[in-house]
Amino acid sequence: MSGRLMKKVLKEQEAALFQLNGGDDDSESPVSSPPIRNPFDLLEDEDEVDDRDTTTIDPRYSQQQADGEIAIETSFCDIGSNKHSSTEKPDFPTVSTLDVKSKKKKKKKKKIKEDLFPNIEDDVKPSDLMLENLILGASSSGHQRMAQYPAKQKLVNIDTDEVMLKKHSESSILQVEPKLLSAENELKRIFGSKVVKSYEKSQSSGHSRLIRGGRRGSHNLKKTILVSPSQHWPRWDGSLAMELLETKNGVNYFKYVHSSSYAQAQRAFESAKAMHDLNGIASILLNHPYHIDSLITLADYFKLSGEHEMSADATAKCLYALECAWHPLFTPSHKCQLKYVHDTNRPLFSSLFTHMKNMDRRGCHRSALEICKLLLSLDSDDPMGAIFCIDYYSLRAEEYAWLEQFAEEYSCDNSLWLFPNISYSLAVCRFYLERDEEVLINKKEKDTGKADSVDLMKQALMLHPSVLRKLVAKVPLKDRMWNNVVKHSLFRGEESGSPSLDHLIAIYVERSYIIWRLPDLHKFLYESAVLVIENLEKHASDVKDWDCVRKEAFSSDKNEYSHLLVSDFSDSMPTVPPDNLQEFMVGGGGGGGVEHHQHMPENNNNMPMPRDVSNRNALAVLFESMLPWINYGSREEEEDDLPDQANQD
Repeated sequence: MSGRLMKKVLKEQEAALFQLNGGDDDSESPVSSPPIRNPFDLLEDEDEVDDRDTTTIDPRYSQQQADGEIAIETSFCDIGSNKHSSTEKPDFPTVSTLDVKSKKKKKKKKKIKEDLFPNIEDDVKPSDLMLENLILGASSSGHQRMAQYPAKQKLVNIDTDEVMLKKHSESSILQVEPKLLSAENELKRIFGSKVVKSYEKSQSSGHSRLIRGGRRGSHNLKKTILVSPSQHWPRWDGSLAMELLETKNGVNYFKYVHSSSYAQAQRAFESAKAMHDLNGIASILLNHPYHIDSLITLADYFKLSGEHEMSADATAKCLYALECAWHPLFTPSHKCQLKYVHDTNRPLFSSLFTHMKNMDRRGCHRSALEICKLLLSLDSDDPMGAIFCIDYYSLRAEEYAWLEQFAEEYSCDNSLWLFPNISYSLAVCRFYLERDEEVLINKKEKDTGKADSVDLMKQALMLHPSVLRKLVAKVPLKDRMWNNVVKHSLFRGEESGSPSLDHLIAIYVERSYIIWRLPDLHKFLYESAVLVIENLEKHASDVKDWDCVRKEAFSSDKNEYSHLLVSDFSDSMPTVPPDNLQEFMVGGGGGGGVEHHQHMPENNNNMPMPRDVSNRNALAVLFESMLPWINYGSREEEEDDLPDQANQD
């Protein structure tokens, strides 16, 4: 396009512009200059300026002219100067392009607001309108407008979102963190990696002498998340597997299955178990080193004989074999279920429960909490009673906020706060959280909607008063001030009247009595009990009200939790006299088991380190020597090693 034609087009556009903005004044010419205005008047007459700005864009022109809109607008002054003489200069109001852009944005926002909320006063906010439409019920056209506005669409589906959020929270509260399952990782967090490594070196230095051919038989074991396999363990034989049964509502249900060789070993185990022949069980492990039931039996035997390290090692082997048999789709989460009703699934629950207690004895309370969460998520029926010790592990691991969240979000047939362990543990949890909040000086927001620790403890004492007397005797609390409290009529009784509740109280006292040995909790419990007694002097009818609540929550005349043994939740380690252990070893077995296993062949494929037998139970060492992965060395090997050491020197 030539320059002359461009000037002609610009002149026509300029004339059309002034005709549109001329208003009622017909005498004003398109070429004549507009009257000089004060620049501050533009701020007062914003609407008029916006109207003029919008006329600069004419959809009748081509896309090329629309793209050059800014260039055309800024060139109006240059065209006017070329057209008029130096004595007759037009005075246009100069407005920068930045002001034009900002005003266009305001115009666009105003137009969107008018489209979404037509005929609305300026003082009415969109949020107020949304709430009013939700309460009074909007029309069909109003719902269409709400669907266009993202915030409204969220409010319309608030019920659905709450349901989905509740389901997600129930599942996420039991989400297992694989890194926290490892006891080695927790020990490194507590003592430091250098201390743990130095301890491992010191332990390995005592068994540095390997038997001949031991290094040639070393192999790499599969890495697992439940336990860390030791190098002297045999290789996984693959005799156990897991199959997918069905999938319902996005949840996969699995079951362990046995191979033909494993089924044959299982039959041999059942026959040896019926005759109480531990030698026969040891012979099964010669050919099937990862037979689960045999390893569990060995773990129980070593625990009774006082060999806790060997017992924990046998339990770890069980978990290693069970994890190696996992299905590719199986993960430790709420979407994978292993029902306890299947007999093949039960060894996993018992092994996890034993491993959880072993982690607690080692001081790895965080790992024990993760294992407890895994137990509770595998089967919603909770066959092992993990719900009655999960509060203990959370308090020992100092996971106070998680325990409160768990009590609020976890679904159960009976409200969790009605259980004695949860009611008392929530009070202790709130006590420590309040103490931490007092330390934070700059903390501005506090949980005003939650009850304080004193109220929670008073509620627990009114709901389960018999717990106090048992705690005073178990801890023990020997101060004289407790005599007056225990003698009160509310705390005098030792039974609640419900077999189920009495059993749960016994489990709680046996499991969590050690927590109440702290002096701070002594004072907290005593002050709360005194407040309860003072309140009963004014409101004696509260006892009957809480009694009704207790009877309604535990209304059964039978013990519904009789399958849970109180001894399983105890920290005490039972032992059996050596004479009884000897009877269990040779009783009813026959077959000359001891002589036969003393001359068992060596396994050259996996040669473990020799073990120290000093200061150990003789019967435990004898039975341990029958295991295929155990070796104590011999004098001949020591004599053979002496020339080798001399040659090295």
